[in-house]
Amino acid sequence: MNSNWTDGYVTDIGYTHGYYPQLNPARLQLGFAAVGLDSPLVRTACELGFGQGLSVNIHAAASPVAWYGNDFNAQQAANAQTLAAAAGSNAQLLPASFADFCMRDDLPQFDFIAMHGIWSWVSAENRNIIRGFVERHLKIGGVLYVSYNTQPGWAAYMPLRDLLLRHFDMPSNEGKGSAERIDAALAFADGLFATNPVYAQANPFMQERLELVKKQSRHYLAHEYFNRNWHAESFADMADIWSGAGLEFACSADFRDYLDMANLTPEQRAFSAGIEDRHLRQSVRDFMVNQQFRRDYWVRGAQQLDPSTHQATLAQQRVVLLNHPDKIPMMLKTVATEITLNPHIYGPIIEELSDMQPHTLGEITGVVGSRNLGLQQVLDAVMMLIGAGNAAPVQLDADIVQGRDGSAALNRHLIGRAAEESADGDIEHLSSPLTGGGVPVDRIQQLFMLAVLEEQQTPDAIIAFVWRHIVAQGKKLVRDGVRLEDEQDNLDELSVQAQRFFVERLPVLQALLVI
Repeated sequence: MNSNWTDGYVTDIGYTHGYYPQLNPARLQLGFAAVGLDSPLVRTACELGFGQGLSVNIHAAASPVAWYGNDFNAQQAANAQTLAAAAGSNAQLLPASFADFCMRDDLPQFDFIAMHGIWSWVSAENRNIIRGFVERHLKIGGVLYVSYNTQPGWAAYMPLRDLLLRHFDMPSNEGKGSAERIDAALAFADGLFATNPVYAQANPFMQERLELVKKQSRHYLAHEYFNRNWHAESFADMADIWSGAGLEFACSADFRDYLDMANLTPEQRAFSAGIEDRHLRQSVRDFMVNQQFRRDYWVRGAQQLDPSTHQATLAQQRVVLLNHPDKIPMMLKTVATEITLNPHIYGPIIEELSDMQPHTLGEITGVVGSRNLGLQQVLDAVMMLIGAGNAAPVQLDADIVQGRDGSAALNRHLIGRAAEESADGDIEHLSSPLTGGGVPVDRIQQLFMLAVLEEQQTPDAIIAFVWRHIVAQGKKLVRDGVRLEDEQDNLDELSVQAQRFFVERLPVLQALLVI
């Protein structure tokens, strides 16, 4: 057996420091209200298999929610605990297997249980343990978030993934690290495709997909593709599993899925409308968009909002932009296609939000109503802006207040990490108490923020400060995909990025209470 596996899971190479907004319970109320459902006020939450712990720590720091979680990789759990200590959040993040964590008798009942991708990477035994945990620990009215690999989008790739894994685990690879094994497996696949196999002829897009895989981080690939227990679950099977645990499907946690007009053709929408069974409708939709990764909310005891409460709840939802309004593209990529946003709808809504302050959907509707845009059109547009990462729901005022100190402490710690010689730029999000979640801030931007915090007074001083840290890390900047080797070219590029950051990005981060 591969010595790099523990319970079928790659352990010799850490997972990425990714941030996943769907794990943020502050998004629940808008997501549920959009489909006419009530949602719980989340005060206890659990993330199963939190990886490096960036998401769970951002959410714990930015809100009053009491977070719990586990990861059986001790190094990753230690990193998560370090972040929790830096934030002072008291999140209970334990180095434990699913069997050990899920059978503890000192865990509370949870309003929200979440897992990102874990379901697709663990054994059938662990899936049963997780199912039992959810059945025992999710409150009535509580929400489960699960993201998972699904068919039919994975169907054509599964044979190639199986072949890569078999090469990865060949006895001749014994003693090699996972990154080296992955490189060898991908080179082997290249050799196979060079022979023009009938499999590649029948699936002509697979060569392009292999090229994309080769460009991805080995830390990401090790966990996304090379776990022994990897599998893709159909929505129908997931519905059977969670209905058996007393849950029902609520809605997609990917807000881009909300608007059928942006995802399905007129013929597909008409066909879907004729399907009465909502589970079958979801399965059919997966075929229509060739879905390969689902992000779903499941609820124990769904409560439908009556029409008047539904409209009032929607009107009260607050949102804020995450990006400078001039930087919001009018093209949006959905699962199946890329769409152009209607400027007559999105333009006025973005303009109303351009002060970077929270606004309710009701307020926005009141302003844009003169352009024949009602609450439904505002909701549609806002859901797509959030799904694209250009906006976010705003949490309760009291929660914002409680999240400020923890966010500030965590952000200061993360920004400090960006200056360390060992920094690899993998942490690209900071905490916003306004949204209760993460905001994209890359390593160079974090170094600009550190320069401000350390009172560098002039543009030249700031650029010199950032450049010193980049040099100490043995890094260079990249412009238009080309690594800059000359020092002056790097300084010139830093000057351009600094100008852009202080004019466009810093005001946004300040409005979001990130700094």
